[in-house]
Amino acid sequence: MSDAGVDEVDLDEEVEEGNRLEGSVPRTVLEYLAKAIVDDPDSVVVEVDESRSTVSLRLNVSPDDMGRVIGRRGRTAQAIRTVVRAAAAREGMDVHVDIVD
Repeated sequence: MSDAGVDEVDLDEEVEEGNRLEGSVPRTVLEYLAKAIVDDPDSVVVEVDESRSTVSLRLNVSPDDMGRVIGRRGRTAQAIRTVVRAAAAREGMDVHVDIVD
């Protein structure tokens, strides 16, 4: 491998880190999961609120899809929260997911 290839990778990593929005990875994961579960993916909206130590994500779906996102006894909602928290932990942040009407 040549030295030019190593330099290009290092520059790409620096650009990514400098332009990254807070909570963008967990937000993207939440949006992807929600759109895969619901019948109306166009109605999925994820709002991001940043505080000092945590990022709060609010998931809005159509009323008809609310049951699909919550699941039986909240199991689907809890699984979504777990996956999104894991994605946030890889980025070194704490995230809270709310599913709202």
